[in-house]
Amino acid sequence: MAYPMQLGFQDATSPIMEELLHFHDHTLMIVFLISSLVLYIISLMLTTKLTHTSTMDAQEVETIWTILPAIILIMIALPSLRILYMMDEINNPSLTVKTIGHQWYWSYEYTDYEDLSFDSYMIPTSELKPGELRLLEVDNRVVLPMEMTIRMLISSEDVLHSWAVPSLGLKTDAIPGRLNQTTLMSTRPGLFYGQCSEICGSNHSFMPIVLELVPLNYFEKWSASML
Repeated sequence: MAYPMQLGFQDATSPIMEELLHFHDHTLMIVFLISSLVLYIISLMLTTKLTHTSTMDAQEVETIWTILPAIILIMIALPSLRILYMMDEINNPSLTVKTIGHQWYWSYEYTDYEDLSFDSYMIPTSELKPGELRLLEVDNRVVLPMEMTIRMLISSEDVLHSWAVPSLGLKTDAIPGRLNQTTLMSTRPGLFYGQCSEICGSNHSFMPIVLELVPLNYFEKWSASML
């Protein structure tokens, strides 16, 4: 959950989000070094009158400033491709949950159970209890077991939506007539909040997502009480 005046990402809850945070820091350091070098060269050009004419036409300099950017791009591309393949990989999911976007709420169906499905609506501000978060609380949370691979099947019934939970590194489009899938695995229990991240109409801001990750024995008790 983000807090006021936060500048960085939310704390990572899944292995994929941890990889994304490392990749962000890796790329940001490269950008910082390039920016510092360019600023240094510009300051030199503005403050010194010395000019080396042979350097301006040297073949070696042209070779360096052609090869060096290519190496930098490879240093960014290889970790990026690795993470992309990791995000698409499905490792024998223990549970499958089908998510359908509507205007303007989400519905969930646990496909491994016969009759376990519900709709999830945002709780209006006037009905919030002390300590609950405005525009983020829902009447039915998605309860999932932690430390298990879970497959989310995501689609939409009407317009484009996007099912996003930042702390898990998840953002998958919900497209009418198409079934997209993503996987999640939480390394710790807790409440994790997200929102629809695709402009889908007048109430786009009012269809939050709340995942409640719990130990397996608590999930089994919850699922038994819902059936």
